[in-house]
Amino acid sequence: MIQNVSRSRASGPQQRTSRASGTAGFVKKERSAHHGAVRRAPTKQTSKHNERFLPSEGVQLKFIPLGGLEEIGRNCSYFEYGNEIVIVDVGIQFPEEATPGVDFIIPNVSSLENRKKDIRAIILTHGHFDHIAAIHYLIEKLGNPPILTSPFTKAIVEKRHEEFPNAPKLNFITVKNGSKIPISEHLTADFFSVGHTIPEALGFILNTPAGKMVNFGDFRLDIDANGKPTNLDIFYRLAEEKIHSIFIDSTNSDSPGFSASERVVEENLNNILKNARGRVIIATFSSLVDRLLAIIKTAYQLGRKVAINGRSMKNNLDIAKQLGYFKEVKDQIIPLEDVNKFPDEKIIVLTTGAQGESNAGLMKIVSGEHKSIRLKEHDTIVFSSSVVPGNERSVQFLQDNIARQVDEVYNSKFLDIHASGHAHREDIKLILEIIKPKFVIPIHGYYFKRKSLIKISREAGMSSEQVIMMDNGEVAEVTENTFKITQEKVPSSYVMVDGLGVGDVEEVVLRDRLNLAQEGMVVAVIAIDRRSNRVLKNPDIISRGFIYIKENQEMLEEIRRKIRAIISRMPANQEIDADYLKTLIREQIGQFLYTKTKRRPMILPVVIEL
Repeated sequence: MIQNVSRSRASGPQQRTSRASGTAGFVKKERSAHHGAVRRAPTKQTSKHNERFLPSEGVQLKFIPLGGLEEIGRNCSYFEYGNEIVIVDVGIQFPEEATPGVDFIIPNVSSLENRKKDIRAIILTHGHFDHIAAIHYLIEKLGNPPILTSPFTKAIVEKRHEEFPNAPKLNFITVKNGSKIPISEHLTADFFSVGHTIPEALGFILNTPAGKMVNFGDFRLDIDANGKPTNLDIFYRLAEEKIHSIFIDSTNSDSPGFSASERVVEENLNNILKNARGRVIIATFSSLVDRLLAIIKTAYQLGRKVAINGRSMKNNLDIAKQLGYFKEVKDQIIPLEDVNKFPDEKIIVLTTGAQGESNAGLMKIVSGEHKSIRLKEHDTIVFSSSVVPGNERSVQFLQDNIARQVDEVYNSKFLDIHASGHAHREDIKLILEIIKPKFVIPIHGYYFKRKSLIKISREAGMSSEQVIMMDNGEVAEVTENTFKITQEKVPSSYVMVDGLGVGDVEEVVLRDRLNLAQEGMVVAVIAIDRRSNRVLKNPDIISRGFIYIKENQEMLEEIRRKIRAIISRMPANQEIDADYLKTLIREQIGQFLYTKTKRRPMILPVVIEL
């Protein structure tokens, strides 16, 4: 079983040699695991450990989701059996309109911080940021347990971890299709491949005393050019395993039919590339590695050079090349600076920024800020991605701007040039019909989408009671024949990453930011004689985002009169309490402005005692 040993913050050769004998044994076993053997990290148990490790009678398996059940992103959950905990994914959520100024939102792991010694492993299902990118912020709080994941996902995590020099060195155990890993005394993981938009996406069976739990991660069925599902062997094998519960991706559960075929997408992209008069600029997610590789292959067949615009896209392609997913033809991929050295009809540009991000590669091209590429009228722009909920306005603005500059703009509404990596309604129904689990737990999606699983399950011959609708922070107890949500809850609120700060942006800060954005602010600067407690000069009033000062002089003068009146009622023979005075000004001026305007700007009194 995996032994959760303590690790120092040191990295490099010193850390590795400090466990020389254990490391050598681990490397040897890791190699054998890639040839189908059961892999075990080295153990060094003591009687004390064994005594603590044995669960008491009556222990039940628990499942606790910390994120991903009420949003898109922040995917993180854990299974708990006595003193044995396995975490599944540690992802980020991108900011929303309600979180201005925030870079990322990460899972709240406060329920696990005092149980570091019990965390046996973290399983990362695949390399998309909504499943892996919070690991760098939280790994130390979780005690730096072993991370079980595929070589491709490991490479992505390691590459990004270079940006966190103060974080501890990560401890990986690489797994692949067919790997069987004893995680602890009662928990074992069997891994299998699933179809997604990134190489080496994995699902797993978690063997527990309560039964077999299956998590597919993000997945879709393999659909042929005729719209028929293929490669269903793994699902029929799971049917033979008598699965207790399936934890299933619900992102596209409300989308009718089967998933779109990637083969159709590739064919349509090929047709666009063949018929384009000039350069073709394709915007997509940097994480859609399979799509990127297919485009590069087609470009070679058509005699076009490929330029990559976007650091994350370059990194992912470098990882794919290092792991043997494609062999780059000499001079096939060219630097961006060389784009203008070739005829336009010989160029394809792959770029990030399909979501209208202001600092991404495509926006810089469109706005004319890119140092190497300017749009030309005969360019063809292709959006080979879906629009992430919440980005509709920025994407529409970007497409409008492009349409003013070029003749040809394609997106997935006009043509099948994007296939989602998430299972559609019929994909999910077919899987349930094949596997026939005891319970289905919809994960990865808003409540509306997850609730679609109830109807899908009924159509697949199951009852509504077999679909367990959980929310973030709820605790479920699982026995051989039950899956019950308890009254217990753990913290699952947003933890915001804002610049270098992690968790220091609380709800009150967001509320202030939203208030400033919606209502504006009024600053009142008052100079007071500390001896007489009288106003030395007329208060200065500054407005930002509330009213236009030049057109509201009468209102400003009324604010000044009210401030002077408040101060005049203060006792002249005792020292003014500045905080009390600010509170009075804030409350009374706030009420006055609401009466006048029906708006509540933020009031910031500044009292200067001279």
